[in-house]
Amino acid sequence: MANIDVGNAGDLQSQIEEVEALSSIYGDEWCVIDEAARIFCIKITDDIDYPKLKACLQIILPHDYPSAAPPVYQINAAWLRGPDRKTLSNSLEELYVENTGESILYLWVEKIREFLLEKSQNKELPPIKLGETITERRSTFQPHLAPVVTPRQVRMVLDKLFENKKIASATHNIYAYRIYCEEKQSFLQDCEDDGETAAGGRLLHLLQILDVRNVLVVVSRWYGGILLGPDRFKHINNSARNILVQEGYTSSAVRPSFLISNVSKFGISPQ
Repeated sequence: MANIDVGNAGDLQSQIEEVEALSSIYGDEWCVIDEAARIFCIKITDDIDYPKLKACLQIILPHDYPSAAPPVYQINAAWLRGPDRKTLSNSLEELYVENTGESILYLWVEKIREFLLEKSQNKELPPIKLGETITERRSTFQPHLAPVVTPRQVRMVLDKLFENKKIASATHNIYAYRIYCEEKQSFLQDCEDDGETAAGGRLLHLLQILDVRNVLVVVSRWYGGILLGPDRFKHINNSARNILVQEGYTSSAVRPSFLISNVSKFGISPQ
């Protein structure tokens, strides 16, 4: 009579059930590399921004997993090096020790996702540069610039700027940004008028004309009580151009006619 390895039969059934559950939970992110050899992988992202942090967890399930042995794993991620890789590996191994004999893959996947999320949230605030002010008829314009590669960094920079009471109290904080997405070969861009009708769109148009990328420009305006008419757009765009030149994003001059042309079609007030 043949001997039946009850333990291995139980492990195989546990593996089948675990793989079915993971496939149902993660859908296309879950990939079967070699079912007979019990080799699988899953793609994991931070779910925050584009571009996302990504990792691929490749696993091999030994015949005595989960009862007696851990999965054999490899984490593929270009950004994961040195101390970060060691920290994450230690976390996975601690999870296995805490849950020995139980199915561990879901906990591992979510631990890696948690690590990616924390890594993404802890990205350093981009450096913020201040430009020279322009003052005319008691209105003052000041530009601010930061290199950005994600919308999250845009929000971080804006939040940091608005911590400054003077900037937060400006009559208008007009901004525009352009981010080049390598994978999509396209630009992610947006702008904000902050009450200065059409100013954000004109500022974004300036960034497009100068073909700058991965940059946020904010122009703060403190209104002095005297209407400037179309000159205010000239000062907003000149402020932006000056800081772009100052920080090496462009050396291009902008024609005065570009700065003040087509004002009438926007139906702009004379402030």
